[in-house]
Amino acid sequence: MLRLRCVNPCFRRLLHRGAVPRDQVLEQLGVCSVEEEVFDFVGKNKAKLTVHHVSCAVGMLWQFQKEKPQLLRTVELIKSHPQFLTLRVLAENKITLMDNFMLVDMLYSFLRLNVDPHDSLVQQLVAEAWQRVDRFKMASLSKFAICLNDQHLQHSPLMGHITSIVDQRLSSVNDARILSTLMISISSLVSPRLRDALICRAEHLLDNMDPSHYNNPRRVVQFLRNIKYSHRPLLEKCNQILLHNIPRMDAENIGIIMGLYQSLQFNNSDFRVAAKQRLTELIDTSTDPFSFTKLFVALAPMVSPEIRERLENTALLLADELSAQQALAVAEALEEIQSRNLSLLNKIGTVIQRNVHVYKPVEVARITQALYLTQYQNPELFTKLRSVLVNFLQRSIFPYEVTMLTRVLSMLPCPRLDEAVLSRVEAVVTQCNLGDLNTISCAIAKWVRNDPSHHHSTLSKYVRLLQTLNRCGHERLQTADRLDLLLEEMKYISGEWFEEMLLQETMVTLQRMMKQINWNNVPEVAFFLTRINCLCPPLMDRIATIAIKDIDKIHYSATYATLLPFSVLNYDPPQADEMYDACIQHLTPHIRSFDPHLLVFLAYTLAVADCFPEVLVKEIFSIDFLGKLDSQLETLPDALNMRTRLRLMEFNRAVSLECPEFQVPWFHERYCQQLQKKGSSTVSPVQQQIHKMLVEVLGANNCIRVAVVTPYFYTVDFECKLDKHLQPLPYSEPSTLQISERGKVHWEVVSSLENIKDELPPGAQRVAVDFLDSKCFCKNSHHIKGESLIRKRHLEILGYRVVQIPHFEWNSMELSTQDAWKEYLKKKIFREILS
Repeated sequence: MLRLRCVNPCFRRLLHRGAVPRDQVLEQLGVCSVEEEVFDFVGKNKAKLTVHHVSCAVGMLWQFQKEKPQLLRTVELIKSHPQFLTLRVLAENKITLMDNFMLVDMLYSFLRLNVDPHDSLVQQLVAEAWQRVDRFKMASLSKFAICLNDQHLQHSPLMGHITSIVDQRLSSVNDARILSTLMISISSLVSPRLRDALICRAEHLLDNMDPSHYNNPRRVVQFLRNIKYSHRPLLEKCNQILLHNIPRMDAENIGIIMGLYQSLQFNNSDFRVAAKQRLTELIDTSTDPFSFTKLFVALAPMVSPEIRERLENTALLLADELSAQQALAVAEALEEIQSRNLSLLNKIGTVIQRNVHVYKPVEVARITQALYLTQYQNPELFTKLRSVLVNFLQRSIFPYEVTMLTRVLSMLPCPRLDEAVLSRVEAVVTQCNLGDLNTISCAIAKWVRNDPSHHHSTLSKYVRLLQTLNRCGHERLQTADRLDLLLEEMKYISGEWFEEMLLQETMVTLQRMMKQINWNNVPEVAFFLTRINCLCPPLMDRIATIAIKDIDKIHYSATYATLLPFSVLNYDPPQADEMYDACIQHLTPHIRSFDPHLLVFLAYTLAVADCFPEVLVKEIFSIDFLGKLDSQLETLPDALNMRTRLRLMEFNRAVSLECPEFQVPWFHERYCQQLQKKGSSTVSPVQQQIHKMLVEVLGANNCIRVAVVTPYFYTVDFECKLDKHLQPLPYSEPSTLQISERGKVHWEVVSSLENIKDELPPGAQRVAVDFLDSKCFCKNSHHIKGESLIRKRHLEILGYRVVQIPHFEWNSMELSTQDAWKEYLKKKIFREILS
C-alpha cells in the first residue's frame, strides 16, 4: 500500500474519480513493484493500454528509479528494454489524447529515463505542449520549463514565452516549490524588474512554507547564483532554513549549497560550522565512491590536518573505483587543500589519464589546472592534456571556452606555440568581454616571455593579437552604457595589460556612467576602486553622497565594501564625518549578525581611517566573539584564515596604541613572534643603496640599525638616534647586511624590544627611516595610502620621528648622483626634524 501511495499518483487520481467504473487493467498495473513486472504487464496487455495506462506505466518506471541511490539506478537497462520501446510508440500515438498535466508529466518522465531530446517522441511532446502552454496550470508550467532546461532550450523563444507567462501570473503562484523551479528555469531571461518581483514573491513564500522542505531555498539560492545577484536579505532567509535542515542533509546537498554560496561570495560562518560537524558525522558511512567523493570535496578544505590525512587515505583506497567525473572532483579538492600526497596524486592521475577521452573542453581545462597547481609530475599526462586542449581550442566557437583553454594552455611549458592556436584566439577576440580579453592578454604575455624561437613571424602574430586586444578593450569601454554589466565584466580583471592599456579609459568610462551609481551598486563600485587601487575623487564623492542618502537601503554587511576605498586609498570626501557616522549607526544594530571574519575586516578598515567605535571594539574583544571567530577560522580556507588572524592582530595593535581608554590588552605577542620566525626579509637593491648612503650621511656604520623590530612588532627599515644637537648617537654594536649563499642580501633583524627601553639622553630622538615602494601609493597618483599613514601614526606613538622616502622621489631625475642622494637624506633626517 505504501508503494501504491508514493509511487503512482496517476493511478490514485484515476481510482478516485467518483463513480468511474473499475479499471481492472489499471488496478493490475498498480500492484507492480519492480520495473520487470511493469514491462511484463505491458507486453501482455499492450492492445488494451489506454493513454492513462501508458502514462502511469512510464511514471512508475521513473519513480522506481528515483527511489534508488544513484549508483543502483538502471536507466540504461530500462531504456534498452523491448517493452520500453512499446511504451514510447504507444505514447507517441496517443499524444493528442493526453490532458495538459499528463502531457507534461510524460515528457518529464521520458527525459528522466534518458530518452534523447532529438527523439521524435520528445519532439512531438514539446510541440504539443507549446500549443497548449498558455492553458497550463503553474505546476505544469514549472515542470515543462524544467524539461526545456534539460534539453538546453533555456534561451529559446518558447522559454521566453514561459517567462512572459510567469511575469503575468506571478501573484497567483502560492507554492514555493513551483516558484523556485520556475525561477531557475527562466533565470537567463529575467529582466531587472522581473528579477525583483521574483525575489519579493520568493521572500513571501519562504516565510509561509514548511521549513523542512529545504530544496526550495536551495533552488532560490541557485537562481541568485544563475543571475549573479547576491541579494543579501533573501540569501540570509534561505540560509536560516538551510541551516535548520543541515542535520538531515547528505554530503551531496551540503556540497551543492556550499558551492552556490562560494559563487555568490556569501560566507556564512554558522552554516560552515554546522556543515563541518554534519560532514564529519558522515565520514564513517560514506564508503562508496559516489558519497565519499561528495564528502571529500566538501569537507577536506575545512578540517584539521589529522582528519584530512584520514580522508586522503580513504581516497587512496577508493581511487581505482572512481569515475572520470569523481576523479576530476577529487583532483580539484587536492589542489584546493594544496595536498602533497604523491601516492594519491598518482592514483588520481592514472584514473584521469584513463578517461581523458570522455572529458568536455572545460573539464580538461579544470583538470590541467588542478594537476599543474598541485605540482604533479607526469610529463606524459601533461603532454596528452596539452594535445587535447589544443584540439578542443581549434574547434571551439565559444569565447568563454576559448578563453579558458587559452589560459590553461599558457600555464604549461611548451617550446613553441602552434600558430593555429593564435589564429583561433584571434578569431573570437572581438566577441570577448573585458574579463576574457584580460585573461587572453595574460596568456599572450606568458607565451612571449617563454617562446625561445624569437621567429619574426611568431612575434609579429603576438604583437598583432595584442593590438587587437587593445582595440577591442577600448571599443568595449567606449560603447559600454550599463554600469552593472560593466562591473560584472571587470569583477576579476587585473594585471599589467589592464593597468597599462585600459585603466585610464576605465576611469573615464566610470565617470561617464557616474549617474548610474545607486544604493544597489555602490558596494560593487567601491570595491572595484579598492581592488584596482585607483583614487578618483568624483566617483568617491558620489559613493559618499549615495551612502549618506540611502544608507538604510544598503545591506549592513555591505558597509565594509562601501567604506573600504576611503580607508585604503586614504581619501576623505567633503562629508567624511557624516558618511562614517551614517555607516556606523546603520551597522551597529546588526553587529552580532556579521560574519566574525568580516567584522574583523570592517573594524580594521575603520581603524586605518582613525575611527574606533566603542561598540565595535567591545564586541570584537569579547570572549563570546573571539570564541565564535575561532570556530569559524577552523572552517575557512588557509589564505583567508591567515588574513583574518593578521587583521585581528593589526586591529588589536591599533586599539592598544590609539585607544588605551578602552583597556584592551595586547595579546598578540606570541603570534607576532611566530610570524617573525616564519618570515625571511629580503632587502631590495634600493634599500641596499639607501643603507650605504645613510652610513655616509650619519658618519659610521654603528650609527644605524636595519630591520629593527619595534614594540608591537612593526619592522622599521632603518633606525638611528640623534642627540639634541642633531648629532648621530652610536649603537653599542655595529649593524650589518648579511649575504646568503645564493647571493641574496638579507636584513640583520634587530629587535628593539629591549633596545627601545634604553633611556635616550635629554632632547635626543629616535628616528625611523622607511622606504615607500609603489605599493604604498595609489596606482594613478602619488597619493599615499591609508596603511602607510596608520603605520606612521603608530611609530610616532612609540616615540619615533618617522622619515618616509617615497620611491618616486628617490628614483627621480633630480636624484641621479651620489651627492644628490646624500643631500636628500640629510634634508629628510635633519631638516625635517628642525622644522
